[in-house]
Amino acid sequence: MLQGKIAVVTGAARGIGKAVAQRLYDDGAFVVLLDVNLEAASAAAKAIDAQEARTRGIACNVASKDDVANTFKRIIAEHGRVDILVNNAGITRDAMFHKMEEEQWQQVLEVNLNGVYYCCKAVIDCMREQKYGKIVNLASVSAFGNIGQTNYGATKAAVIGFTKCLAKEAARNCITVNAVAPSYVDTEMLQAVPDSVLEKFKAAIPMGRLGAPAELASVVAFLCSDDSSFVTGECIVVSGGSYM
Repeated sequence: MLQGKIAVVTGAARGIGKAVAQRLYDDGAFVVLLDVNLEAASAAAKAIDAQEARTRGIACNVASKDDVANTFKRIIAEHGRVDILVNNAGITRDAMFHKMEEEQWQQVLEVNLNGVYYCCKAVIDCMREQKYGKIVNLASVSAFGNIGQTNYGATKAAVIGFTKCLAKEAARNCITVNAVAPSYVDTEMLQAVPDSVLEKFKAAIPMGRLGAPAELASVVAFLCSDDSSFVTGECIVVSGGSYM
C-alpha cells in the first residue's frame, strides 16, 4: 500500500509514534523515526526492522528550528524526498492555570505547536514540487477542554486550526493535511496516573476502556494512504465514543 514511500514520524521512540512507525513500515514505507533521544530513536527503529533496511532512527528536537531544518535537509538529500509526515511529538506540563508557570506554558507551546510548524515548513516545498504529500498532525480531545491542561489544550486546538488552513492551501498541489484527535490511549504517558483516576477515565468512555496505540496507528495509516485521497482538512476524533 505504501511501497516506495518515504515517511517521517516525529516522537517515534515510543507510544503512539512508535505504533504509527510500525504500521507504516508494515504497509511498505521506509520509515524515519525522529525523537529527541537518539538512543531511543535507534532502538525503536531496530525493534521494527532489525536490519534497518527500511527504518532509521535520527535525533531531532522539533522545538529547534535549526535542528528540524538540518534534519529534514539530510533526509531529503539521502532519500530524494519526503512523501509522508506524521507530527506526533508532544509533551505535557499539566497544572491548574492559576498555578501554571510561564515556563510550563512555553515548553508545551514550543514542542506541540512550533514543532508542527517547523516540520511542515521543512517538507512543504518538497511536497509541492513533487505534487504529492500526506501530512497527519496529532491533536487531542483536550482541544475541546480539559481541567489542568490550558497549555496542552491550547496547542492542540491550534494544531487543528493549523491543519484546516494548511489543507486549503496545499490541496492544489495534491497534498492532504489531516489531524487525528485521540482521547485516553494506553501509553507510557498514562502510567504515572493513579489507578483510581484511570478508572474514572475509563468510566467516561462508552467503550469502557482505553484506546490502544495500534488503533490510533490504523487511523493515521488510512490518512497516509491513497485510500484517503479525497480527505483533507479533517480532524478525526478517536475516543471510544467519548466525543460523538
